[in-house]
Amino acid sequence: MFSITSSKMRSVDANCSYLGLSPVQLMENAGAAIAREITSRISCGKVLFVSGRGNNGGDAFVAARHLALNDAYDVRVILLGHSSRIRTEESMHNFSLLEYSGITELKEITDSKELESYAGWKDSDIIVDGILGSGIKGSPREPESTAIDLINSSGSYIISIDAPSGYDLDGGEISKSVFADITITFHRMKTGLELPGCEKYTGEVKVAPIGVCRDAEEYVGSGDLMGLVHREQHAHKGNSGRVLVIGGGAYYGAPALAAMAALRTGADIVTVAVPENVADTVASFSSNLIVVPLSGNRLNPENLPVLKSLIESHDVVVIGPGIGRDAPTLKTVQQLLPLCKKAVIDADALYDLHLPVKSEGKFILTPHSAEFARLSGVAVPRTLAEKKQIVSQFAGQNTAIVVLKGKVDIISDGQNTRLNRTGNAGMTVGGTGDVLTGITGALFAVNNAMDAAACAVFINGAAGDLAFDEKGFGLLATDIIDRITDVISEVF
Repeated sequence: MFSITSSKMRSVDANCSYLGLSPVQLMENAGAAIAREITSRISCGKVLFVSGRGNNGGDAFVAARHLALNDAYDVRVILLGHSSRIRTEESMHNFSLLEYSGITELKEITDSKELESYAGWKDSDIIVDGILGSGIKGSPREPESTAIDLINSSGSYIISIDAPSGYDLDGGEISKSVFADITITFHRMKTGLELPGCEKYTGEVKVAPIGVCRDAEEYVGSGDLMGLVHREQHAHKGNSGRVLVIGGGAYYGAPALAAMAALRTGADIVTVAVPENVADTVASFSSNLIVVPLSGNRLNPENLPVLKSLIESHDVVVIGPGIGRDAPTLKTVQQLLPLCKKAVIDADALYDLHLPVKSEGKFILTPHSAEFARLSGVAVPRTLAEKKQIVSQFAGQNTAIVVLKGKVDIISDGQNTRLNRTGNAGMTVGGTGDVLTGITGALFAVNNAMDAAACAVFINGAAGDLAFDEKGFGLLATDIIDRITDVISEVF
């Protein structure tokens, strides 16, 4: 079983909610797993749950309720802080049920001195640590800090929920932590529980299944967007990405759509470099675009000096929308790509693409089935399993992230493969692929390639679904651009 990061687990949890599996159901399953672990350790005795005000505490409340159903156990619960300060709806729900669950003792303690005077520290057979979990950063505050000390000095068998309180699952410095005898983590092993020397804090580590939907991991969902870099309050111009769109000549709408989509996705600056015959038309789409005219009616080698300078001053290049397939144009594409730190390659830029690109840059390719067949020399198979295999193999061989667009989008870097099911038949209208390219470029400017590609197809499809609800089969690519912010604002 492969391990995942704590942030990825939070995304999976959110994706479960997106699919309809409520957080309270997952909390119920997690708490039941903790209760089962306790009953496997002792058949009777005193069990003290020390709970924080977050979801870790909620897992502990559920476990206490399950355990208290058995008269052989003396179940006591300490909440660190006032119940009115419990941070999540699910935790508050499960705390309120403790009143009806036969708990021997339920205390809300906010003062460290009161914690120290509590008599239950020394006569508990098991203490369950449900204080901080995986979200800890920096030194624990009071009364949590004192509670950690008291747990460690209790002499009881200690079970930590998800991670020992105070232990940084991201590998940061640990100033104080519970020293658990066993840590019960959920769904999958966390990478932070496999770090060298971690057993000093975690003790034995067990992974407990909690009923996560398989699709919450394999398919991109709103939870994946949580991991994206987003604009901070103190951000300056350019911090959220500078995108260069190289396109046009044969067509003018495609580069304009890609550029507008990049702006709507949050890029700070979008520059559109297009041949002079379409420059004024592209500029007329929006005064927000910076348009650089290139000599000639098509992209050509004479444009290289200007484009090289532009590439150096931008975070990512989007190349292909509307460029056409003239031989000098395709030759220019081949010369430009090795200059790029990051590039999204789409449309006619894929037509005669030589792979792998001889460069240390990072590349995202966004072909539809016909374009992929031309690139790979292999017809796209019909079954999803076969498609996943061939896309993964092609991506790995060519050191690129590949987005195979279709009813179910397939995104792969050769090692990891994700799927996306957002989108609808109305999006067969022209221009929707250019919108996706722009979204991908904006995300790629400030995120890693795999996250940018996966989240871009989700955002594009979800925005298309919102547009379809309003416009039906009359939706336009510009309607999708207008709904990008609605999708993103649901997460940030």
